[in-house]
This record gives sequence, C-alpha cells and structure tokens, in this order.
Amino acid sequence: MSSSFNQGILVTIICEAVLQDRLIKLLMTLGVSGYTIIPAQGAGSHGKRMGDMAGYNTNIEVKTIVTPETSDQLLEDLKQFPATHALIAFRQNVEGLFD
Repeated sequence: MSSSFNQGILVTIICEAVLQDRLIKLLMTLGVSGYTIIPAQGAGSHGKRMGDMAGYNTNIEVKTIVTPETSDQLLEDLKQFPATHALIAFRQNVEGLFD
C-alpha cells in the first residue's frame, strides 16, 4: 500500500431515521468535518425496514471518516442511544483521497 494516501477510520452507523438529528448533533459535538447520510433498507434483529414512508419505519446509513481517537469516542457515545431504537455501528481502517 502506498503511503501517498491519507489514513483514517471509516465509521458506519445504520439506524432508524428518527435518530438522524441526534446523530448529526453528536458528530458536530465531536468536531467531525463531514459525513454522508443515505436511506437504507434491509432486515435484521429489529425486523424488516422497507423505507415506505419518510421518517416512519425507515433506516439511514451514516458514514464519516475520522481519527482513531474520534472513532473511539463516537462508538462510546453511541452506547447512550436508546435500546428501543435499531442501531448498529462499526469501523474500518481506510486510506484514500480525503482530508
């Protein structure tokens, strides 16, 4: 792998759309410089999410590239989200063209 690419941690969060505002607020509090949110469909332990109506029974996928330290804090802070809402989060080492 070439060292001419930037290194970072990609954090992916898949959750109910109703949590979007809280997630954005958390990302801003942590000083995250950017994120991407896309609608998501699928099924898991919390049931099937088809995304029929905006904001109701729908999921979103939130992606952000951060430092290892910020990823630790973000995953820790996500533990405080209500267990009544579907949410999974994971992280991966990435390299590429980003700031």
